[in-house]
Amino acid sequence: MSYNLITILGPTATGKTKLAAQLAYEFNGEIISADSRQVYKGMDIGTGKDLSDYTINGKQIPYHLIDIISPKEEFNLFLFKKYFNQAFTEIKNKSTLPFFAGGSGLYLSSILQNYKLNAASDDKDKVNELRLKDIDELQEILIDLNPKLHNSTDLIDKERIIKAIVIAEASSPIEELEINSLNIGIMPDRQEIKRRITERLKYRLRHGMIEEVERLVKEGVTYDKLNFFGLEYKFTGLYLKGELNYNDMFQKLNSAIHQFAKRQVTWFRKMEREGVKINWIDSPDFERTSNIVKESME
Repeated sequence: MSYNLITILGPTATGKTKLAAQLAYEFNGEIISADSRQVYKGMDIGTGKDLSDYTINGKQIPYHLIDIISPKEEFNLFLFKKYFNQAFTEIKNKSTLPFFAGGSGLYLSSILQNYKLNAASDDKDKVNELRLKDIDELQEILIDLNPKLHNSTDLIDKERIIKAIVIAEASSPIEELEINSLNIGIMPDRQEIKRRITERLKYRLRHGMIEEVERLVKEGVTYDKLNFFGLEYKFTGLYLKGELNYNDMFQKLNSAIHQFAKRQVTWFRKMEREGVKINWIDSPDFERTSNIVKESME
């Protein structure tokens, strides 16, 4: 089977970026980020951009969909897929190999399961496709398409959610690409993921995460927007407003990231049930992963 994309996915804090960069170095590739928050400029520590990870043996691995928009602007699934298509086409035109790396389930699914974001309001096929999805997935798609959603009743009734999605997507068509991805998932045991999350959070707090959020606020990012970004930005914002003390902020944030990792795993299992094949490994093992990629190219 001929693959035109290598996807490295997994829950947070499992070493996806570094592994993807090592593979891109080995196989003459470039990386497209599948992270819903790393698109924002100036949100570096809390999103874990770790841009130094993209330098392998002194070579800077090109990356895409990172630092492309101000956190004061809106970003959604439609824009993500549009920019993904542009990056994918650009990489392929250079005869290099695209690597798709990250853990945002909705963004990964939109590419690997070819979400069609070009429906007109009377597109019956689109409506029927959406009806096959469960209400939680529909809610996430709609909120991502329209973060400023004011009519909360659109999130309660399934048919209203579907109608709102179709209207949001009908504004502009998007090109459909033929994607055939080799998918590799990193899945350490649960206790190891928890340990990594907690250690990483301590490191980020020691190395400027609170100061980063303070700077964002000074630059005009509202506390409501920090709440929208979630996790590190939400709880650090609550701490800066004096609504949480430092210890409570740490404990609540640490717990929230653990819960987020569990939701990521649930999403990946759902993708598998829907037919996405994922080759699971228990650590970001370069040699093992490199062999999987090599075998796929034979």
